[in-house]
Amino acid sequence: MAGGVINRLRNGLWRDNPGLVQLLGLCPLLAVTATFVNGLGLGLATLAVLVASNALVSATRRWIQPEIRVPIYVLIIASLVTCIELIFKAWFPDLDRTLGIFVPLIVTNCAIVARAELYASRNPIGASILDGIAMGLGFAMLLMTIGAFREVIGQGTLFARMDMLIGGEPMRGLVLADQGWLLMVLPPGAFFSLALAIAAKNAIDRRRLESKAPIPRRARKLNR
Repeated sequence: MAGGVINRLRNGLWRDNPGLVQLLGLCPLLAVTATFVNGLGLGLATLAVLVASNALVSATRRWIQPEIRVPIYVLIIASLVTCIELIFKAWFPDLDRTLGIFVPLIVTNCAIVARAELYASRNPIGASILDGIAMGLGFAMLLMTIGAFREVIGQGTLFARMDMLIGGEPMRGLVLADQGWLLMVLPPGAFFSLALAIAAKNAIDRRRLESKAPIPRRARKLNR
C-alpha cells in the first residue's frame, strides 16, 4: 500500500509531471508564473479542482454514459472552478485580480480533463483522489519553481506580495538584489524558464539511466 502511494506520488511529481513531461496546461503555466505567489495561488487552485474532479468523476463513473462523458467531465470541472473562483473573490481579492482570467480558465486545463478521462473514470475513489493529489502537486510545484526562478532573476526578490494569500500589509519578501533582468518577468522569460526546467529534468533522468546501466564485459576486463 505504502509502495503504491509513493510510486503514484513519484509519477505525479516527476515521471509523468503534467507540465514537465506531458506538457499540459502550458497557457496558465507560462502566463502567471512571473512571481512565486502567483504560481502558488494558481497551483493550489488547480490542485483543489483536480482532486475534487477526480473524486466526483470516479464516484459517478458507473452512471455516466460513454457518449456524453466528456461534456459531463467539463460540467463537473466548471462547477468546481466556479466555487474556487468565488472563494478567491471573497477571501483573496488581490490575488484574484492578479491572476485574472486564468482562474476561470482552469476549466480548459487539459491536465484536469486528461486525468478524469484516463484515470478517474476507470479507478475507485481512493485511488483517483491520490492520483489527483500527485498530479496536482506536480503541477503546483512546477508553477512555484518557475515563479520563484523568474521572480529572483527578473525582480531580485523572493516571496514578494505573499500578503495576497496570508493578508496583512504589502510584503516585499526577500530582497536579493536592487534590480533584476526585466526579460524574465516578460513572456519570453516564461518560455526560457520552462525550457530550462525540461532540460534539467531530462539531464537528471539521463544521468540516472547511465549510472544504472550495466558495465560492458570489455570495459570490465580493461578495468581489471
